[in-house]
Amino acid sequence: MNDAPKKGPFQRPSGRRADEMRAVALEPDFAKHAEGSCIAGFGDTRVFITATIEERVPPWLRNSGHGWVTAEYGMLPRATNTRTGREARQGGQSGRSHEIQRLIGRSLRAVTDLEAMGEMSIRLDCDVIQADGGTRTAAITGAYVALRRAFEKCVGLGVLGAVPLNDHVAAVSCGLYQGKPILDLDYEEDSSADADANFVLTGSGDIVEIQGTAETGPFSEKSFQAMLKLAGKGVGELVALQKKALGEK
Repeated sequence: MNDAPKKGPFQRPSGRRADEMRAVALEPDFAKHAEGSCIAGFGDTRVFITATIEERVPPWLRNSGHGWVTAEYGMLPRATNTRTGREARQGGQSGRSHEIQRLIGRSLRAVTDLEAMGEMSIRLDCDVIQADGGTRTAAITGAYVALRRAFEKCVGLGVLGAVPLNDHVAAVSCGLYQGKPILDLDYEEDSSADADANFVLTGSGDIVEIQGTAETGPFSEKSFQAMLKLAGKGVGELVALQKKALGEK
């Protein structure tokens, strides 16, 4: 007789379905002075994003006729359970912050017509005020909204003839939890996942960047494909929310 306890149905710590996003909110135009802005909320994660127009480009782009989109990322001291010291007082940015802000910049440039911008730069400042997993994906998704608002302002002022964006871009995390693929990990899920990955996709479904890591052991191509499918679903929902926030049809 087998007295081993029977396993119950699979359940995420959050109680969500495997393919269910957290509640997502994108609030544009929260900042009075910035040319573009957005508060991005993924569950309990909150990121403030502002877009600043600069009438100059990096030295290597001078006299090229091309513009530039870049980003800076930081986490406020009490964005997490315990206070994290300000990076400025610790000698400079951490490797993590530097890597994330470069990812944000690459993601936005992937859908921007830099030549159509002319010689201007837009800097996206992404400040995490509360972290519960997915800060980089929330930053990318909200940064698109802030960037578009900044371009719309340029069009309104007659600086640009049209918004130089070729597509939407958004990002979401996926992972393997107890061997099952799940969408949009919060901190509790991320900290105990078998694998986790961040997917940056365009509105048309093209891949911009994928960052994936096995935590407890290698994962199969089948598992990767399952996560990619979930990411496509999640980004589709995020793009719909971006359009709603921006008043697009």
